[in-house]
Amino acid sequence: MEWIPLVFFTFKFIVLGTGMFFAIKWHYDQGRKTREKRAVLRAGGKVAAIFVLALLAVAVVTYLMVRTLGMDLHLP
Repeated sequence: MEWIPLVFFTFKFIVLGTGMFFAIKWHYDQGRKTREKRAVLRAGGKVAAIFVLALLAVAVVTYLMVRTLGMDLHLP
């Protein structure tokens, strides 16, 4: 039973590491292909904006769900 987290975390790091490597390589190749740094920066800005909007949407949905279920939101 103690080997399961070791295997899962190892697999997770391998998969995420491989995915990050190919994502960075793809973006680097796209930047070299267009020879415009602005295009890469613009794409990065769009991804960051989408991430912030998605984070805000998750926060709003969570807040509404907590209020609907009647959970206590007050700090001690």
